[in-house]
Parts: sequence; C-alpha cells; structure tokens
Amino acid sequence: MSEYDNTNRGSIWKNNDRATDRHPHMTGTLNVEGKSYWVSAWTKDKDANPKAPLLTFSIKAKEEQTHVVSAETPSDTFTKPDTDADESPW
Repeated sequence: MSEYDNTNRGSIWKNNDRATDRHPHMTGTLNVEGKSYWVSAWTKDKDANPKAPLLTFSIKAKEEQTHVVSAETPSDTFTKPDTDADESPW
C-alpha cells in the first residue's frame, strides 16, 4: 500500500512506447472515488499547447486495480433530517 492516499488524483507521462500515430502521446492512471482508470492523452498537432491535450479514460480491469475502497460510501453516511423538529424556520 502506498504511503499517500491517491484517491481523486491522477497523472500522465510521456509515452515512450509510441509506435504509430494512433498511439497516445501520453499515458497514465487516474483514481476517482476508489475506481482506477487508464488515461490516454494526445496533442492535436505540433503547434498545439502541450498543457492542453485531448484526454480519454477507460476503466481498469478489476484484477489491475490495487486501491482498496472503504465499505462506507457517502450515501451510507447520510442521515435523514428530523422533520418533526420544532426549530423549523417557517
């Protein structure tokens, strides 16, 4: 397990294995709420801003995902407000 929590973070690097024009210029990974994704990035042309590539995302296969997700989700922690409270603003 890594030392840092990488939930809701991602990164891309230059693709040194780019064999054809159809392969992405950059590749990497992304973690959104515990789900891992592959990231591929292309620059449109040589004059395009390298800081603004086109991105695509694809879900990693379950056996490739290494991040453990907590069983508690935001919907599990939601508590319904008490509607019988006397402190209603109206």
